[in-house]
Amino acid sequence: MFETIPMAPADPILGLTEAFKADPNPAKINLGVGVYKDETGQTPIFETVKKAEQRILESESSKSYLPISGAPEYADAVLRMLFGGSHEIVSSQRAATAQTPGGTGALRVAGDFLKFANPDATIYVSNPTWANHKGVFAASGLKIEEYPYYDSQSKSLDFEAMIAALGNIPANNIVLLHGCCHNPTGIDPTVEQWQQIAEVIKNKKLVALIDFAYQGLARGINEDADGMRIICEAGCETIITSSFSKNVGLYNERVGAITIVTENAEIATQAFSQVKRVIRANYSNPPSHGGKIVSTILGDAELRREWEIEVEQIRKRIQEMRVLFVETLKKKGVEQDFSFIIEQNGMFSFSGLNPDQVKALREKYAIYIVGSGRINVAGMTKANMEPLCEAIAEVLNG
Repeated sequence: MFETIPMAPADPILGLTEAFKADPNPAKINLGVGVYKDETGQTPIFETVKKAEQRILESESSKSYLPISGAPEYADAVLRMLFGGSHEIVSSQRAATAQTPGGTGALRVAGDFLKFANPDATIYVSNPTWANHKGVFAASGLKIEEYPYYDSQSKSLDFEAMIAALGNIPANNIVLLHGCCHNPTGIDPTVEQWQQIAEVIKNKKLVALIDFAYQGLARGINEDADGMRIICEAGCETIITSSFSKNVGLYNERVGAITIVTENAEIATQAFSQVKRVIRANYSNPPSHGGKIVSTILGDAELRREWEIEVEQIRKRIQEMRVLFVETLKKKGVEQDFSFIIEQNGMFSFSGLNPDQVKALREKYAIYIVGSGRINVAGMTKANMEPLCEAIAEVLNG
């Protein structure tokens, strides 16, 4: 049987990382994979994570299984981070949260749950969207369509086309939205635009699935939840998938969550029972360690304050790299206007580089960028900025 199986195509992002690792060029630069790098080019462990792990090591007394939905204190910490401690959605218990293996695990649980809830449903994703979204939802058996999002001419959100497309989606289907730091474009709706999106989703009786993997990396931990809260407060049936890979640096711990928001507590209990059934068939129950780190940090006022400072430092460094990138390109004689990159949010930017230019950067200069032109701004440093911009200038100027 196995002899007849063809080779699978390389993952467009993880395959790029493998190629980068194999490249012997000492000056190589990786702007492909979505991992935060500090000024030294390393992916650091948060100081608050180290402190939390020390506490866990000293107090842990068992390695027994967690419940199917994970530890209750983790779910409580996630809900309070999403909505704040006094929000009606939390106090009314019309939201329920389960821990998952990363944000990808949360998306797969969501896909399987939605396929059960409506076998004929179609999920509509933005064009473009994160490369793995379609693979995850296809594996769940959902039909997939796209709605317009990015205007390549103005390098901005094509909101009129987006809102018109959402208004034409038939009832009982699903809309995937990026809560903040849209991947790959880095372009987010404004608060006013989120309100219009919520109105359409509510009126059209659609389900909102919000991929919320970067809370804290755009404007702030609380501010980044504006769009998600607007959708939920409008009364839309909503699923939120969270990740603590970026904002707590827990990449290899795979710490995520799925939160389902319904009309009332009774519906939440019924729907969440099916979420747990999906989890039981997928991985039975989640790993413990990463979730304990998150609940320890978010559950302690002092650690929480220290963690918020660490997130702010990451956010400011990314924004500093955006500004420096645009200024350095201009200094290198690039006439093309890249100022739009300063206005974008989070780790990623749609650079506007075409596939041929991306290929040239890789082959001639060992600079690795996803074929779509998406760049990880967090992979830029003051040390690699000059050679990076020189290479881009030479490619753009022929």
